[in-house]
This record gives sequence, structure tokens and C-alpha cells, in this order.
Amino acid sequence: MIEFYPQIRQLHILVALLSGTLFALRGGFLLAGARWPLLAPVRWLNYAIDTVLLTAALMLVTILPGAVFANGWLLVKIALLVVYIVLGVFALKRAKTRRARLLCYLAALTVFLSIYATARTHQPLGALTYWFS
Repeated sequence: MIEFYPQIRQLHILVALLSGTLFALRGGFLLAGARWPLLAPVRWLNYAIDTVLLTAALMLVTILPGAVFANGWLLVKIALLVVYIVLGVFALKRAKTRRARLLCYLAALTVFLSIYATARTHQPLGALTYWFS
């Protein structure tokens, strides 16, 4: 399966960016008062994107050698992903006030950018690596 690594990696990157973009659009429109982000087709699109994303991620983990886990960047990325999901749920559904939704939405976008930076740099600190080196 190693021969498919570049294609799976590119798919994972593409779908991760699609997932983040869809979240940003849904959250932005929901905060602006639009109702379409709650419609079933949008939710199903989100589920499909996230399923492909998770499948590609699991395929990459099975392909990669164990040494990739040695410096911790992948574990940081996974931990940030959990934080991103929780903040996203609060931003789109659970937060009681508009202000709380907005704060959760902005925090989720910040965490998404941190995940992206960690993945691009392959360093646990992500973009902060350049500041401390």
C-alpha cells in the first residue's frame, strides 16, 4: 500500500481543507442568522467529507512507519483534532448564547489553523517552531 501513499496523502490534505472550509462557511452563515447550514444536505455533505478524511487518515497511519510517532507531532495533531471537534459542536449547536457561539467558532478556527501548521511543519509546536528555533 506504500505505493499509494502520495495519492492518499494528497486526498487527505484536500479533504481536510474542504472540511475546514465547510465548517468556516457553516459557522459564519449560522452566526449571521442563515438557516441553510442546518439543512440535511449540508449535514450529509459534512458527514461524507469527514468520513473520507478519517478513512484517509487511518490509511496513512497504517502505511507510515512507527518512527513518525517519535517526535510527537502526530499525537499533538490528534489532540488538537479532539479540541477542534468539541469547539465545533459548541459553535454550531451547544452554545447557549450568540457570544459563546462566536467565541467557540473563532477558537475552533484557530485550532484548525494550528492543526494545519502542525501537519505542515511535522513539529509539535506547529508554526511556533519558527519562533523558538
